[in-house]
Amino acid sequence: MALRIFNTLTGKKEEFVPLQPGKVRMYVCGVTVYDYCHVGHARAAIVFDTVFRYLKHAGYGVTYVRNFTDIDDKIIKRAQEETLPWKQVTRKYIDAFYEDMDALNVERPTAEPLATDHIGDMIAMIEGLVNDGKAYAAGGDVYYAIKSFPDYGKLSGRNLEDMQAGARVEPGEHKHDPMDFALWKQSKPDEPAWDSPWGPGRPGWHIECSAMSYQLLGETFDLHGGGKDLVFPHHENEIAQSCGFTGKPPVRYWVHNGFVNINKEKMSKSLGNFFTIRDILKTFHPEVLRLFLLTNHYRGPIDFSDQYLKDAEKNLDRFYEFFAQAEARHGGLNGGAAKISDDALRRQPLMQKFEAAMDDDFNTAVVLADLMEELRRLNKQLGGDGTDWNAFDLDAATLRQAGQLLGLFCRTPEAYKTETRALKGGGQDLDVARIEQLIAERQAARSSKDFQRADQCRDELQKMGVVLKDSKTGTTWEVQ
Repeated sequence: MALRIFNTLTGKKEEFVPLQPGKVRMYVCGVTVYDYCHVGHARAAIVFDTVFRYLKHAGYGVTYVRNFTDIDDKIIKRAQEETLPWKQVTRKYIDAFYEDMDALNVERPTAEPLATDHIGDMIAMIEGLVNDGKAYAAGGDVYYAIKSFPDYGKLSGRNLEDMQAGARVEPGEHKHDPMDFALWKQSKPDEPAWDSPWGPGRPGWHIECSAMSYQLLGETFDLHGGGKDLVFPHHENEIAQSCGFTGKPPVRYWVHNGFVNINKEKMSKSLGNFFTIRDILKTFHPEVLRLFLLTNHYRGPIDFSDQYLKDAEKNLDRFYEFFAQAEARHGGLNGGAAKISDDALRRQPLMQKFEAAMDDDFNTAVVLADLMEELRRLNKQLGGDGTDWNAFDLDAATLRQAGQLLGLFCRTPEAYKTETRALKGGGQDLDVARIEQLIAERQAARSSKDFQRADQCRDELQKMGVVLKDSKTGTTWEVQ
């Protein structure tokens, strides 16, 4: 089955055919670095990280560009609030972004350009648009003339006449048409500024991505991603700018992820209904948040709540408990670091189902349902008689590696248990050696039918907040 992707531009799924066979050029809009990232940012990052991982798994050489917007009104305002130089503010929040993304196991893209490193490229693009009559200078600003681009609104499905009816020129703007948008802004006193043919100023937000994608990926590239909130006006404006400058459509496939909702409203800083990634990770393991955000298809909305995170945590616990028990019962590929070859992996029924679901517009919801079904099947084998352990090892390794293609199951079972224990408040105070000793004593007492001593061990463990889980393959434990 060939990879099919839903293209926002056409409103339908299309077979993915890159411009250059075997190569994919991909651009995703990054964050504006003036604050800590929230769960909505996490969803976009994880969605396109998963796309990146799968394209590489499918055999493509991928050039993945994700930018930082490091000059913006919000950044200037935050610098004033924190009484810091604006560059220090952006550095602070770029560092925080990497801390969050590394925790969520988001791979670094091929390139991560800063907007301020490409000011010259933006000025060159703006000059080209002005020279071609697609943009005009007015009052120290430069605006894109919307009426110069007849296809404006095609991505979002909006009608230009309807939009113009509700548009207005804000005080201080010098637009010829209310729908025109800024390519260059004259800087106010004491604001960051760069020299330009139109005087000291800074770029508008939309021109950044057009200039950087053009420089790093060329006139036309394969895939452009971002959240649905970027369809209009940001991506609509990108198309107008890029087409106006090159005369060619900039992107083959436009891909947009859905919102994270709280009480049926989009999570956003402007609404004040957001949770930062770092706040969530004080309570939940990073893989729990990643698993939760992949549970729904990327294009649809996902409702956020503490209970949904707890449900994801229970499911992740089941996977790691299986890997721990499989390793204890039969040391092999299943719970350790060893991997099976790519050729063997692709022949596995679970991997064939995985690829079929991912080829259908990256349907991680179906993938996770398939992984849960396989987990239940393997758990039955783990506790049954007459299991073919060679086949079991292969199936268990496939389960683990399929999850790792989604950025999951990347810890050892023991590391996951230790990290989760620390989050639950017992990481520093628990005497792990004593716990393991008591579990061993309890097992020995049960084997010798000394049930009084076995119960004493269990009671002592309970006082320590440790819950035991007995199965045919042994005993595991967790903090209550």
